[in-house]
Amino acid sequence: YCAVLVNQSKQTSRNLKLSIICFLFIKSQAHERFEEPKLEAVRENNVELVQDILKELSPLMQRSQAADELVRILKEPHFQSLLETHDSVASKNYETPPPSPCSFMDAALNNQPVPPDAVRMVGIRKVSGEHLGVTFRVESGELVIARILHGGMIDQQGLLHVGDIIKEVNGKEVGNDPKVLQEMLKEASGSVVLKILPSYQEPHTPRQAFVKCHFDYDPSHDNLIPCKEAGLSFSSGDILQIFNQEDLNWWQACHIEGGSAGLIPSQLLEEKRKAFVKRDLELATTGPLCAGMSGKKKKKMMYLTTKNAEFDRHELRIYEEVAKVPPFRRKTLVLIGAQGVGRRSLKNKLLVSDPQRYGTTIPFTSRKPKVDERDGQMYSFMTRSEMECDIKNGRFLEHGEYDGNLYGTKINSIHEVIETGKICILDVNPQALKVLRTSEFLPYVVFIEAPDFEVLKAMNRSAIESGVVTKQLTDSELKRTVDESERIKRAYGHYFDLCIVNDGLEAAFRSLRLALEKLSTEQQWVPVSWVF
Repeated sequence: YCAVLVNQSKQTSRNLKLSIICFLFIKSQAHERFEEPKLEAVRENNVELVQDILKELSPLMQRSQAADELVRILKEPHFQSLLETHDSVASKNYETPPPSPCSFMDAALNNQPVPPDAVRMVGIRKVSGEHLGVTFRVESGELVIARILHGGMIDQQGLLHVGDIIKEVNGKEVGNDPKVLQEMLKEASGSVVLKILPSYQEPHTPRQAFVKCHFDYDPSHDNLIPCKEAGLSFSSGDILQIFNQEDLNWWQACHIEGGSAGLIPSQLLEEKRKAFVKRDLELATTGPLCAGMSGKKKKKMMYLTTKNAEFDRHELRIYEEVAKVPPFRRKTLVLIGAQGVGRRSLKNKLLVSDPQRYGTTIPFTSRKPKVDERDGQMYSFMTRSEMECDIKNGRFLEHGEYDGNLYGTKINSIHEVIETGKICILDVNPQALKVLRTSEFLPYVVFIEAPDFEVLKAMNRSAIESGVVTKQLTDSELKRTVDESERIKRAYGHYFDLCIVNDGLEAAFRSLRLALEKLSTEQQWVPVSWVF
């Protein structure tokens, strides 16, 4: 339209030309044409046409305010860019511009001059003492964002990214000490302006996982954590959601019940800590030794199945990856506990209470049957040579010898109970849990814990008075039961789904029944190996 008007203006006075231009821009029909959807480019040389229009309008700028304003509009960089884009689209020139020879970050980290437009100012609002959910590291003498905690203030705003260089806070240079910067940000309140050099790194979604913790952790007592305020406390048995595992030493996680995310030690870091053995005291007091020599020779041990319990006591238990699954019925119920704690009594009460739902195995033995014994009723009888052969071939879950005869539980007998549609109840030694805790048996492991010494003594006295048992246990036997219960819990607690303190048989039985009923109605956390 502007080009047509200029051609017409040559035949009329210049004042008339300006009036026509203003008229056409205001006219409603022209406005409607401009607003028409799906307009297509008509020509490719609009930039040249505008230059011609500017030449025609230049003499009128001193005499007409409208001409002066129109020239300023046509010379605006945004308007010029619009015309250039229009011409490129009209000519179908869709080539991608060439990449920059070097990024701003490369220039910054190599102490090269950085273009002024690369620096950004980021403003946030916070109260004093509030943690921003970000940690820093020193890289090439600059303070760089090391990690952004999931769900924190910075993560929610999305204004900062991992790798961004922090130059100033409220106009003050930050130096190169992460702790000083953390304190500076922690104490700041109100409006906080950060001068940063963006990293321009492509964000990606890290793999998320759920883990069950097998140790207690308090970040306030951890001297290795980069920021104690950013740490996440947890207890053994807690389920955590892991958001980020990119850092070799520190993961980002939160409790599944909710709350803000925090840092927890990674599997690798915690294994190093727990496996670390301090130098012998004598090495520290006898003075320097020759390089490569130590004062005490380390003993090498080869893993043997016969030493299984010994190795279990030294097993590192950190995290276990788990998955949440819908309610389902377990194949086996495994009761673990010290001798004399009441496992057998709870097992028999379950079998009697619901024989259609619960079953158990019949133990095998190498002893000869008595006169009134039938094979497969209380025991299944085998010759010693047959039993030794099956033990050697791994057909027994556990076995032992008593009074010169072998006794044991066959793995096939567990499958036979499961195939009848019943839950197989097992009261076995804790060493058997390594074999049972798989998708083959889908066990629900319940630890029957002994009460304290005085309660256990009172229970034994009450059982004698009521005629349930006839033997009165000595104090040393009762103490042995309590100590063994504590040892089993320490060594095998990471296998347990439930712990019940048996300070009363009826109360313990009710707790066990309630927990088993919930398995059919509530979602469950199981080892991820059972699912995938």
